[in-house]
Amino acid sequence: MDLGLSGKVAVITGGTVGIGLAVAEGLAAEGASLVLVGRNEERGSAEATRIAEAFGVSTIAVAADVATAEGCDAVVSETHAAFGGADILINNAGTGSNETILEADDGKWQYYWDLHVMAAVRLARGIVPTMKARGGGVVVHNASICAVQPLWYEPIYNTTKAALMMFSKTLANEVVGDNIRVNCVNPGLVLTPDWIKTAKQLHGEDGYQAYLQSVADEAGGMKRFASPEELANFFVFLCSDKASYSTGSTYFVDGGWLKTV
Repeated sequence: MDLGLSGKVAVITGGTVGIGLAVAEGLAAEGASLVLVGRNEERGSAEATRIAEAFGVSTIAVAADVATAEGCDAVVSETHAAFGGADILINNAGTGSNETILEADDGKWQYYWDLHVMAAVRLARGIVPTMKARGGGVVVHNASICAVQPLWYEPIYNTTKAALMMFSKTLANEVVGDNIRVNCVNPGLVLTPDWIKTAKQLHGEDGYQAYLQSVADEAGGMKRFASPEELANFFVFLCSDKASYSTGSTYFVDGGWLKTV
């Protein structure tokens, strides 16, 4: 099936590991050129080289912290220098939090606001105009099921992901007339390196798999984690011509974890 992605340019934040890397590989397999954004320059360069060789697509890595205005500016300028702009923007960079509302200070709130919300705002300001010039484009935001079904131990994550979901909707309304589609994905449990690292820290090499299964059992639904590739398949579809009538929506890819309709 031709998804209409060959020759497109995709910017993926958090694109050098986990979900972002799986999305990058999925888009590369369809012939899209890539801008992989991550803070680790060495890892980014290695993954860019590997993907370029594996899929025969143009790929660059941008070492930048998108939680800062300077990092977002670097992404925009290097994308423009390499490709003249982009057709696809995947706002994926993010991480979980662990705190209580009464104990977390302003600095922690501000960091997650910058990472989860302002990065999407700043990159939209910098990249969406190039989509308009190219005749259209796609923006996909990676939020979380926690945007609507919060976990008690990460109130900052819950709040900022909810804000990202609303930003996605309002951006979609603003650019719908420019042939630019904007959607949001709310994943559930995805087996990323961060999940495995945390599980091993808590329960060791011998106990981490049982711990992860207990987390999945508690979530319910399919009672398992998704692989990053399973989630990436949905992102690739939303970026494709096959999703041409989808904009302004939030999609749950959570294996049945969501408790409401």
